Amino acid sequence: MGLCLPKAQFDQADSEQHVEFVGGNVHLVTSKEDWDQKLSEAKSYGKIVIANFSATWCGPCRMLAPFYCDLSEKYPSLMFLVIDVDELTEFSTSFDIKATPTFFFLKDGQQIDKLVGANKPELMKKINAILDLAVDSEK
Repeated sequence: MGLCLPKAQFDQADSEQHVEFVGGNVHLVTSKEDWDQKLSEAKSYGKIVIANFSATWCGPCRMLAPFYCDLSEKYPSLMFLVIDVDELTEFSTSFDIKATPTFFFLKDGQQIDKLVGANKPELMKKINAILDLAVDSEK
């Protein structure tokens, strides 16, 4: 399982490398207002949110990014977000991010699960559990 600890400083060029983290149905969150809007949108459509707190300099984050994008296309009933911890430092701190990547699973704005590290099998396991939970709640 890969994870990165917070980096004290980063090069300015790093902040312009979002392109490899966003694709498919992954939405880049660039502000607190953007976050609030996406959560509101998810709630109105009954979608569970997967928020990926990552960093452009984090090797495991880069490795997992294409897989995360593929998941966003495979599971359109979920909302996939990515938050750059260096771009939204204060916001990320409010989530107590200790390492990247960290995934939060949110329903109606409330955390229902969390995963720390670039662990593809565990991420799939949690997504499947959440999809099962969503199906069960519709019955």
